[in-house]
Amino acid sequence: MKLIKYIFWTFYRIWFYILVALPIVVLFPLLLISISKESWYPFFFRLARFWARFILVGMGMPTKINYLQKTERKKSYMFIANHTSMIDIMLMLVAVKNPFVFVGKAELAKIPLFGFFYKRTCILVDRGDAESRKRVFMRAQRRLKQGLSICIFPEGMVPEEHIDLAEFKDGAFRLAINHKIPIVPLTFADNKKRFSYTFFSGGPGVLRATMHPFIPTLDLSVNDTKSLNEKARIIIAKQLESYKRKKATLGTE
Repeated sequence: MKLIKYIFWTFYRIWFYILVALPIVVLFPLLLISISKESWYPFFFRLARFWARFILVGMGMPTKINYLQKTERKKSYMFIANHTSMIDIMLMLVAVKNPFVFVGKAELAKIPLFGFFYKRTCILVDRGDAESRKRVFMRAQRRLKQGLSICIFPEGMVPEEHIDLAEFKDGAFRLAINHKIPIVPLTFADNKKRFSYTFFSGGPGVLRATMHPFIPTLDLSVNDTKSLNEKARIIIAKQLESYKRKKATLGTE
């Protein structure tokens, strides 16, 4: 029985990378056109949402998203969520309709094919380089002026398997305060269980997510960064705990 599971997990991981690459190959000309001008980014974003949904459907992962507040068109936001899996990117793209730009790790740009578009459309950060962190603020400012939103996973990493939610870094909250845009917290309930960074694990199933009421920043200053950070983290932590209690009550996955 264990052997069958290991075979399944191996093929499931291989299948994931096939699904990641296939739409990029098929849509390559359109993707190239969509990144040729920054002003065409919304078109690229629509293609990225199709790519994300294609992957999740192909992996047998339907989504169930609870919107406690909905975004408005042509408004900018700071989207944040707990970071647990490679499919966090896909679920974020499916859950959010407003065109946004990811702030992500520079190392991901090394991934073949995916990395080509990643480094041309995302704001890359080397967390060990202070100058890199400063450049993030400058690039984010330019994107916000173009009417886009920003997405950051504020843990700055994927926590170890036994950690549900790591401490948040301040960058996302400082950016939101500086640009007076609302924080939009999202909680991803099942990504770690469905497709964690542990190779021999995971499987098809529903991906639940909650988009929480937005946290305004209009009346805040940089001195409020820590309290804003903690407020957002508490919202996500409580929702994760709620999902856990519901699972325990139902006695199911």
